[in-house]
Amino acid sequence: MRRTFLRRTGALAAAAALTSAVGALTLTLWPTAAVHAQAAPAKPTAPQPFTLAGWSKPITEITHLLVEEEKGFFRSEGLALNYLPGAGGGDALRNLLSGQADIAFTDPGSFFAALDKGEKLRAVYDIYPQNVFNVVSLPTSNIRKPADLKGKRVGVYSLSSGTLQNLQILLQQAGLKKDDVTVVVTGLLNFAPLIQGQVDATAATDTGLALARRRGVRDPQVIEVGDYLNYSSDILVVRESTYQQNKDVLRRFLAGYRRSAQWMIDQPAEAAQLAVKRAIDGQDPALNREIIDIRNRSAVSPLTKERGLGTLDEKSLQAAADAYRKLGLIERDIRISDVIGTDLLPTR
Repeated sequence: MRRTFLRRTGALAAAAALTSAVGALTLTLWPTAAVHAQAAPAKPTAPQPFTLAGWSKPITEITHLLVEEEKGFFRSEGLALNYLPGAGGGDALRNLLSGQADIAFTDPGSFFAALDKGEKLRAVYDIYPQNVFNVVSLPTSNIRKPADLKGKRVGVYSLSSGTLQNLQILLQQAGLKKDDVTVVVTGLLNFAPLIQGQVDATAATDTGLALARRRGVRDPQVIEVGDYLNYSSDILVVRESTYQQNKDVLRRFLAGYRRSAQWMIDQPAEAAQLAVKRAIDGQDPALNREIIDIRNRSAVSPLTKERGLGTLDEKSLQAAADAYRKLGLIERDIRISDVIGTDLLPTR
């Protein structure tokens, strides 16, 4: 009996010792496993596709959007940027409204026209707060001010272009109407007809004028539309549903866009060199630099210097919408405060 008790006691002691040893082994192993679990690298998340519908082909003035492979401005925000080329601001909006793009790089005139037709849209970023349009003539024409355009032949890119819209705004400031001039459609190469005497003046942009000067237009007379009504030349626009439902994605995109624009302002020489590789018109680095410098100037304003790049100027956009309504370019009044989103950009 005593031997049985001792055997049982010994067996229990051995079992207890084994349990203790296993417990100690378990305590030793579990922390190691936890450390290994924490150290295992997480699988990278694939960037979210995001398409920007542009008004143009991949040209030098948008180099900051073409260097994603080198710079990764949008990749760092978890987005895979796709640039969808277009043929004007209206084309960019059509690509947006058809669902082919998430955001459109367009002009206020096209934006106003779409709103006038009942489209639900929201402007979220002011790309170029400066008016880049002008009317150019040769010294012999004696055209110095908008009133001097009366009875003259004036070239425009097309009848649906910003050149015509801004010509009308300029004429309006002088008390003139479209019928007070002869509008001639010249296409994008609008300075050749000016040099050849087919038109007395031509409506253009700041970069178009720079190209013309390089190609032999000397001492041109320039009337800046911005001296009479300075409002944005281009804005970023989204569908209202996107604005309401996807603000996080839009904030990330706009953060990447703002950084890309700031890079081109801070590093114009590098941008000019990369344009040689990325832009379809970027063969000449010196010309690239000139175009980039011009476009950088149009990207800043007193308001953006105070509040940051992309800040929408509600007052100037309202003045532009009112001018379009007065000219009959749109049929209904537009209340700008209802169609802009100012809550997606961080303020300074």
